[in-house]
Amino acid sequence: FVYVKKENLRYVANVFPHKGYIWNYGAIPQGSLTWEDPHHQDSDTGCVGDNDPIDICDIGNKVCSRGEIIKVKVLGTLALIDEGETDWKVIVINTEDPEAGEFHNIDDVRRLKPGYLEATVDWFRRYKVPDGKPENQFAFNGEFKDRDFAIDTVKSTHEFWKALISKQTSAGELNCMNTGVSNSPFRCSSEEAESVVKSVSPLDFLVHLISSYIYI
Repeated sequence: FVYVKKENLRYVANVFPHKGYIWNYGAIPQGSLTWEDPHHQDSDTGCVGDNDPIDICDIGNKVCSRGEIIKVKVLGTLALIDEGETDWKVIVINTEDPEAGEFHNIDDVRRLKPGYLEATVDWFRRYKVPDGKPENQFAFNGEFKDRDFAIDTVKSTHEFWKALISKQTSAGELNCMNTGVSNSPFRCSSEEAESVVKSVSPLDFLVHLISSYIYI
């Protein structure tokens, strides 16, 4: 799998015994968008945010297509410390999954999918090692927090995003241009957004979209 970060192609290496991602990996889309504020030191992890939306690991059986939007049930979260920054990983399951009714909290994942949580910690600990970087660390000694804690994390990072998109906090190099947030000073017309898209090549726009977080 390959994606773009900091205007460069970035590959997700295989880390034995894992091959690529071991879940559907994504983020929370617009409407409930989140942002890990790099100016805010998290009271639980002791580290600032990583300047990204929080990440989602869907443990359902369906392999989703790139860009697919699904409705999920929150089960818990893992507090990754990635190069000194807080990088929450929220464990969820697709509500359309045949087994979704059996999962209500993180302990259900441990009970019904033995070894999956341990594999998740192992994956996140070592996935940057092939790039010559050290192993990642975790808050809470790598223990997963439960559903209620995860939902509180989603809510708090959503508040950070609302401050960002309403210009109540510094956006830094992030481009917060959007067409759908009515009270945002970054809001533009559909015509302006279309002109941005047409002004660059498809690959350049993909790089810009991912690295700058244009919320359309």
